[in-house]
Amino acid sequence: MHDKRALQTEDILQLNVVSDPQFTPDGQAFTYTLTTINEQNEYESQLMYQNLKEKQTTPWTFHSSKNSKLRLSPDGKRAVFQSTRSGRPQLWLLHTDGGEAKQLTTFRYGAMDPMWSKDSQHIFFTAPLEHDDDIHNQTEPSKEEEKKEKEAKKKQPFMINRLKYKSDARGFHDDTRSQIIRLTIDNSSLLQITDGDADYRLQDISPDSTTLLYTANLNDHADYELNNDLYCFQMFTKETTKLTDGKGIYHNARFSPDGSKIACFGHEFAYKGASLTELYLFDIKTKERSCLSSDWDIEIGDAMIGDTRLGESEIGPVWNEDSSKIFFIVTNQGATELHAASIYGKEEEIYKDNNHIFGFAYNKHCQCFILGISSPTNPGEFYLLHDNGSLEALTDHNCAFLKEIALQEPEELSIQTEDNWQVQGWVLRPYAFIEGKKYPTILEIHGGPHAMYGQAFFFEMQLLAAKGYVVLYTNPRGSHGYGQSFVNACRGDYGGGDYRDVMTAVDDAIEKFSFIDTERLGVTGGSYGGFMTNWIVGHTNRFKAAVTQRSISNWLSFHGVSDIGFFFTEWEHGVNLLDDPTKLWEFSPLKYAANVETPLLILHGELDYRCPIEQGEQLFITLKHLKKEVEFIRFPNANHELSRSGDPNMRMERLQHMLRWFDTYL
Repeated sequence: MHDKRALQTEDILQLNVVSDPQFTPDGQAFTYTLTTINEQNEYESQLMYQNLKEKQTTPWTFHSSKNSKLRLSPDGKRAVFQSTRSGRPQLWLLHTDGGEAKQLTTFRYGAMDPMWSKDSQHIFFTAPLEHDDDIHNQTEPSKEEEKKEKEAKKKQPFMINRLKYKSDARGFHDDTRSQIIRLTIDNSSLLQITDGDADYRLQDISPDSTTLLYTANLNDHADYELNNDLYCFQMFTKETTKLTDGKGIYHNARFSPDGSKIACFGHEFAYKGASLTELYLFDIKTKERSCLSSDWDIEIGDAMIGDTRLGESEIGPVWNEDSSKIFFIVTNQGATELHAASIYGKEEEIYKDNNHIFGFAYNKHCQCFILGISSPTNPGEFYLLHDNGSLEALTDHNCAFLKEIALQEPEELSIQTEDNWQVQGWVLRPYAFIEGKKYPTILEIHGGPHAMYGQAFFFEMQLLAAKGYVVLYTNPRGSHGYGQSFVNACRGDYGGGDYRDVMTAVDDAIEKFSFIDTERLGVTGGSYGGFMTNWIVGHTNRFKAAVTQRSISNWLSFHGVSDIGFFFTEWEHGVNLLDDPTKLWEFSPLKYAANVETPLLILHGELDYRCPIEQGEQLFITLKHLKKEVEFIRFPNANHELSRSGDPNMRMERLQHMLRWFDTYL
């Protein structure tokens, strides 16, 4: 008898997701965000505080809204955070010695991403503003006013005059631009730092509180470009210094504690969207830039794919206290790790244990870290990494979930391809596995394609295993975690080497695991994984059931309808629509629809602007017209993030439809 029960679809409601750990200025405690699904099946996030010695966790917020991005003032007396309790995200202030939160902003379109000046006198933040908006006369609309505005917009035509007029995250863009604003605490006065037809992203504030670091694209042709530049803005002289040359994309820029240098992530599109993220170092005085990571051949940052990570966490770069070392997360061989680099480029491993580090915080007082860690059998908690390398558990929010529910440990595969690539993969055995029994098996294919499966919690895969399926998942060529050549290897060859990789993985798994029933194979994937699912069923009848999610079926139309299509087809296929439409058609699964014999379920969000729903519509109509076995499920008000952060009810519906389809045909 199994001592724990099998996972159920509705168990997704039990998950507790931790994110954004932040040490208090004295290093004696830390704060973080806890996201749950409430009784109304809606997300809510609360701000939590824990003293490191007492190990007692205290909620700092209770309102059933999304509270996040808590930032303590350097003097430790106050905290600013972002909350949706009034409707739009606005900034609120807490005194750390107690009392109710006070609302600081009432901006029409919200206020986000607060950051303290080092002297604790000012809060800098960003706010979407229309041209000529007065920041001193901002009023957040009431729910009734907002409803009326939405109804009025439905009756008005939407005028479009720029290339980048929509995005999956924001939907159709309005006339606002993200501007940087300063709030002075003592008198609540506001000062707008930036303006104009550009989106500004505040990166950091210098240790002497005199200089802002931000990114923006200020070129005349910014609408046609994807790059941005890094700028320093001197608050007193109003002087702006451009640190980069318009050839790359830069983010996560941080001043060193001594104010002499800046560490920054970015790249210069050497391999377009498959370029590894680099670590750059800027010298403030000389304005010289060096690339510390030029010889590392690793992806800096967290490229791990999961379906339960809600909320942002620090991935670096983070400076040590004497400005000699920089900490950051890297993606490597199916795991993420904490690394460090000296200002001279010498790299060292701080923590590695074949799991998923999704965020960290550094304590300058004791040179220790808080790590956010998840694994295939743990949704994620916080741990204290001592300077001797030992780990100490700090949170246990998913204790009840893990005590009750059985989760499967993955078994690793190493797959040798016919052209001598090494592909990493894993197999999950089904719940209550019985030796000698044959089981249906589902191949999962990740999106991206420049991302990575690995040692992280994945609810969908665990659910499939709980329902009696073997789950096979791999990182075919094009995935992050295996160096620049590997991640670049699928460009210009979609449906070629990557297709052979996943099919070879199926062959290897069958050879290694006798419990796989070769007559009951299924396949599923989302985004690029949806493209690959569509491609597979058009090129082989080996699979008896398939579920394609938020997929791509026609690269010709994708070029014009996706928020990234106008550059993505050239980046990934090496050709523009007008230059060689025939080549794009060759890469399109729709071309091979007549070959499809596998029963196919199409899952797609109505508001998906990354892989718009017309991609699913074209595939469905074509297959249905050909009298193929196909079904189409459309999810209202769902974008490309449906499976990860979509409405909880819709996420459960999606999983239920997937299970129904596989249960029917496998």
